[in-house]
Amino acid sequence: MQIKRFSDQAADALLLLLREEDTENFSKFSGLDDRLRDFVVELVSRKDFKGKKGSLVKLPLFDAKFKNIYLVGLGEGKKCDINLIRDSLAWGLRSAGRDRNKSVVVTLGHLKDFKELAMSLGEASGLCGYVFDKYKTKDEHHEPFALSEIYSDVYDEKEISIGEKLAAAQIFSRELVNEPGCVIWPSVLAQKAEEVAKQYNLACEVWDEYKLKAERMGGVLAVGSGSKNPPRFIHLTYKPEKADKKIAFVGKGITFDSGGLDIKPSEYMLTMKGDKTGACNVLAIMKGVAELGLNIEVHGFMTVAENMPSGSAYRPDDIVKARNGKTIEINNTDAEGRMVLADALCVASEIKPDAIIDMATLTGACMVALGKWRAGLFVNDEGLAEKVLNSSARRGELLWRLPLDDDHIAESLKSPYADLVNSGNRYGGAIFAAMFLKEFVGKDIAWAHIDIAGPDFKDKEYGVYSKGASGFGVRMCLDYLLNS
Repeated sequence: MQIKRFSDQAADALLLLLREEDTENFSKFSGLDDRLRDFVVELVSRKDFKGKKGSLVKLPLFDAKFKNIYLVGLGEGKKCDINLIRDSLAWGLRSAGRDRNKSVVVTLGHLKDFKELAMSLGEASGLCGYVFDKYKTKDEHHEPFALSEIYSDVYDEKEISIGEKLAAAQIFSRELVNEPGCVIWPSVLAQKAEEVAKQYNLACEVWDEYKLKAERMGGVLAVGSGSKNPPRFIHLTYKPEKADKKIAFVGKGITFDSGGLDIKPSEYMLTMKGDKTGACNVLAIMKGVAELGLNIEVHGFMTVAENMPSGSAYRPDDIVKARNGKTIEINNTDAEGRMVLADALCVASEIKPDAIIDMATLTGACMVALGKWRAGLFVNDEGLAEKVLNSSARRGELLWRLPLDDDHIAESLKSPYADLVNSGNRYGGAIFAAMFLKEFVGKDIAWAHIDIAGPDFKDKEYGVYSKGASGFGVRMCLDYLLNS
């Protein structure tokens, strides 16, 4: 997709994003000649379009300059923010592209009071056309997404480029997560990481099952023990010459989660190819960091396993020793994500970073608490909390902070036979999991745990999100690095 500065070009379509109050005055809109302005005024006067939030009108034009017009409502100006603008841009651009418009003029000058318009345009343009349909047979009547050129009256090449790179990183994660377990298993994801490392000159280290045993990675070995596809641990490093900070990202990578011996009901196994999102997000972040050329040392840690039932699978009542020596009594083999993250957090802590951020599709409890559009944030440092929440707000990947210090839940972490149990009762499950992970984070290291189980997978299109894997968290984490 090419984004160019608008200078009175003709195009297949015109896209207008209008607040309710904008419908009363069109004189400030570039790209609208008198005849077209009168046409929009007529639509408004007939109440066919009033700028209501969530409204979209598309009409053909018999005009030499534009063939079609798309009007997208933003609602009341006082309730409009940059995230609504970004989502509305993606919706309008997606509609234009699917209607076989190859070029579109977007007018945003009337929204100049909003920061990051150019960056958001870059994000929306990169994300709007994505769909995972590589396994669908295309017939001769298949109409691909056509949009290839955007002309905008708000143009900042640097900011647009950043937005495009954020979008490209998120799509990279989506592509990996959408692949089924018969295509991506632990060693395949490790190969993908090696390919990214080679392309962007990153250091890459992959530990196989033998190295994992030598390195005392008991959690990931236990989880992967039931599968014919052995687990992997991946460490990517981006290290510029004069980096002034060191940040570590940790991702859960369960390439398929059957639940193990505590097997899931069949309906709950659907979408479990998405249990690798945390690791795929980390890989995408490393790719994005390299493309952005940031002056920060960044490490990506991914523990990757397949959680399957078999005669060799780990069992309830087993006691597993993690890398830091803490022992864990297994009372639920479907609480596997925290087991692989425990080992990875130990390794991440050993490099003594300024901050660790982990992402995981960890608990259904977090989805029950917050719904499917917002992730849970657990953090032990107020400065890190503020930065992550600010990035969440800027990129529209919404978080809600949850407690990390519940004394009653802390009691339920205790085991009569080991240092910890890996699962508690049904109440406060997301908090239990976060407090479990805290046991494996090094002392005095700022750490944030993001439970992305809810927003990880979209049942339908909305804004910048397509149906399927969302890659939720990639743009937010890259924004955090950009503003660190």
